Amino acid sequence: MNDTKINVSIRFDTLVKALGHTVSSFARALGYERSDKLYNIQKGKYFPSFDILQDITKNFVDVNIDWLITGNGDMFKTCTTPLLKDDQTTVAIGTRSDKNEGIPLIPIDAMAGMLSGDDHSIMEYECEYYVIPMFKGAEFLIQVKGDSMRPQYYSGDIVACKRLPLDTFFQWNRTYVIDSEQGVLIKKVEAGSDNEHILLVSENKEYRPFEIAKEKIYSLALVIGVVRAE
Repeated sequence: MNDTKINVSIRFDTLVKALGHTVSSFARALGYERSDKLYNIQKGKYFPSFDILQDITKNFVDVNIDWLITGNGDMFKTCTTPLLKDDQTTVAIGTRSDKNEGIPLIPIDAMAGMLSGDDHSIMEYECEYYVIPMFKGAEFLIQVKGDSMRPQYYSGDIVACKRLPLDTFFQWNRTYVIDSEQGVLIKKVEAGSDNEHILLVSENKEYRPFEIAKEKIYSLALVIGVVRAE
């Protein structure tokens, strides 16, 4: 076993745990019936094959594959970029007439029920559209309100989101936009007391974590980045 394989196996094990999985459950999340190949990667016997890397990218869009293979960069792609100042070239490119370009900025008050809809439901709103090249895969933007997620997200920040199916495997400690019976929530997700619940956690310690039943979630999206005003 060489040092490169050892390093990849360590990062692979770290990634699986960061996503809230065991190797067996991670294999199921990738659609595999058997987990032998993944255990061999964890033990440092083999490098991840191209097919495995492709499956990880497809099922966990925010995982940085370059980090897994080389150790360069961060484990996840989520990043922060400053919003351009008023005296610079604006990143806004128009309203609904320019809907074929950019990512729509959706009012959070109008989010309820929209996450489960198709692109047409988003187009019903007069949205501004933004070109943010680093947020490939983002389907919409929303503005953060309140201080429950400080210091990770501040009121006024704009988060980029990707819609996910309700039967998705949650990545523990990742931030989601959740359309629920309690309204639209932006929270970190951790394991609940049983398989039927998840724990919603605020970054601001003044807000206590609380559980929500999965059946009370109408739709959800993964936060993949944030635009922060200077």
